[in-house]
Amino acid sequence: MQISARADYALRALLTLAASDGQLVKGESLAQAQDLPLRFLENILTDLRRAGFVQSRRGADGGYQLGRPPGEITIASVIRVTDGPLASVRGRRPEDANYDGAAKNLQDVWIAVRVNLRRVLENVTLADVASGRLPDIVTSLSGEPGAWSAR
Repeated sequence: MQISARADYALRALLTLAASDGQLVKGESLAQAQDLPLRFLENILTDLRRAGFVQSRRGADGGYQLGRPPGEITIASVIRVTDGPLASVRGRRPEDANYDGAAKNLQDVWIAVRVNLRRVLENVTLADVASGRLPDIVTSLSGEPGAWSAR
């Protein structure tokens, strides 16, 4: 799985908002807090606002705040807003991929990959990450031998 800059920036901005305890945060402050390009972040915030993840207020006292409690926003839901489906094969959903001959069972592999992505990403919320109290599946998988080794 490759995490796009859009998804990464969206999550970092949302986590910054989660840590702000409901206070309005200006876009410039969000960008500075996470060292993000402001123009790109503003486009991402527009998508997050449309999805209901953030609310915005204009004006001198304006800014952004979470549109939902951080415990209700999963990592998977943010990735879907920024990038679309969690797993795709040549731009299509794994269940739409068809293979013949020696590759006929490859679709089962792609479905299993998607299930495992969901197992992690649908069970981790902004509140989990912001608090540092990650679900057992995350601590278990990240603690496995070789988990931190590049391959």
